[in-house]
Amino acid sequence: MALPGEGVAPARAATAMEALRIIVALLILIHGAYRLTMGLVAPFGTWLDSIGFPFGAGWAMAVTLYELVGPALILVRRWTSLAALGHAAILTLGAILVHLPAGWFVVGAGRNGVEYSVLLIAALLAIAWAWWPRPPAAAEAATRH
Repeated sequence: MALPGEGVAPARAATAMEALRIIVALLILIHGAYRLTMGLVAPFGTWLDSIGFPFGAGWAMAVTLYELVGPALILVRRWTSLAALGHAAILTLGAILVHLPAGWFVVGAGRNGVEYSVLLIAALLAIAWAWWPRPPAAAEAATRH
């Protein structure tokens, strides 16, 4: 007897990964666009300065621009793995600096915790892995079969 999920069609799994790639990219893009359009880059930079980051305003703008360019690259499947890994790194730092001190839960049993960050980081790592390019020899061998 097969367990639920065994023998899933590869095309369905690929479609699910495509949906995850698009949704995660849009979530990050919206985050960066909101910060930029609502004038929140400067306060973000001030906060980074206050916790000891040199050039806080520069870092805040760099992160914001990465949150606009990186998702665009992910959406058009260009440098997808590298863009996803970069976002995972940014979110990991944010989780450590901002969300972890508030605990695990985002809502309910807590507020502003790390759980959503962990979910996004796991999704970004899955996307990076799924779109990691094959070595040239492996790609060549796959086309011969």
